[in-house]
Amino acid sequence: MARSNLGFDPDLPEELAVMASRVLQQVKERWEEIDSLQFYNQHRLLEAFQEQRMDESDFLDSSGYGYSDRGREKLENIYARIFGGERALVRPQIVSGTHALAVTLFGLLRPGELLLCLTGPPYDTLQAVIGSRDGGSGGTLTEWGIRHHYLPVNEEGYPRLDLLDPAWQPRVAYIQRSAGYDLRRRSLTTEEIGELAEEVRRLYPEAWVVVDNCYGEFAEKREPLETGADLIAGSLIKNPGGGLARSGGYVAGKSDLVLRVAGRLTAPGLYDSLGSFQGKRSFFQGLFMAPALVGNAQKNALFAAALFEKMGYAVKPRCTDPRTDIVQAIVLGSAEKLLRFCRAVQGASPVEAYVTPEPGPLPGYEDPVVMAAGTFYQGATGELTADGPVREPYAVFLQGGLTLPHALYATCAAAKALFEPGKS
Repeated sequence: MARSNLGFDPDLPEELAVMASRVLQQVKERWEEIDSLQFYNQHRLLEAFQEQRMDESDFLDSSGYGYSDRGREKLENIYARIFGGERALVRPQIVSGTHALAVTLFGLLRPGELLLCLTGPPYDTLQAVIGSRDGGSGGTLTEWGIRHHYLPVNEEGYPRLDLLDPAWQPRVAYIQRSAGYDLRRRSLTTEEIGELAEEVRRLYPEAWVVVDNCYGEFAEKREPLETGADLIAGSLIKNPGGGLARSGGYVAGKSDLVLRVAGRLTAPGLYDSLGSFQGKRSFFQGLFMAPALVGNAQKNALFAAALFEKMGYAVKPRCTDPRTDIVQAIVLGSAEKLLRFCRAVQGASPVEAYVTPEPGPLPGYEDPVVMAAGTFYQGATGELTADGPVREPYAVFLQGGLTLPHALYATCAAAKALFEPGKS
């Protein structure tokens, strides 16, 4: 075993330790770009907080109906400001990113209207909401008479805009920013999202452009609302929760559309005026810390991409590719390697490090999923997790990082679990 110059001792074989040290030097120039992005987004957040004249009373809990919750209103004002929207809905009652998107789609779409998914089939869980995949007990968009169409992507993972039919006239044009488990796709930059929004408005002037922003918040200097989207939605136990939000989701964008979604979450006529809120301090503080979490995650993703490619694995995106989210896909090629990777990450976690991950059913997913998530909050993929469906080509998806040293340590532990001397 040999000590690398990573700043800690992950107890690596000498050949792998040398490789990791060289990779670290290789990615440091890109790390400087991420530092610049962190400074930019942190300053924007500081200005947004100061504009709201925050004080201790804004952290107080509300109860019952939650009428006149000044802290909740300020939090939603900050979300609207930082993401470039007119209004935002930020609530712990939104249980996941899928729930935020489901509430959004049910709030915007009416029977007979068309949902056009520009980026192909979305996450498995959202396909269950739409009705193109069995969701169990029903209640899908399809059952409400809402039609859908999945536009295919080309060989580069970009939507096939040449296949758009002017006669479709969708009510919602949906874009998934992060590639998810589909390796045929790639994550989209906010500039590309703007180009898609422009094409949608050219062909379908009445359509609303809705973006699944999960894993993408603060990964670039601009957000999708600033490049042409009408509405974005996401989860608070990913990027914007900063590792401190215990639950929740958000929707932001045009005021009238956010109110439609709020009417679905609460009730028509009540909209966003109700909703008790406990633990607001963690939501505020987590949002303030989000640029640092995203920076840590992106730095580790660059390191992982370069290291595992050096070890002979296909990675997506590659180290030299643009970054628009915090997810790093590594194609491992076998179920056994997928398990070894996830078990190594779990063993390098602060919580439940003694647990051995096994594939199993996950609500909303078609295939068994193996997940390493030794996190302080259950399923908080912004902290540091590794997961993947047990299906070909057996890719693992690494994301998150509360601290950079821990993220690097866990990545090196996974590399050690897969390392084969002399094969890189």
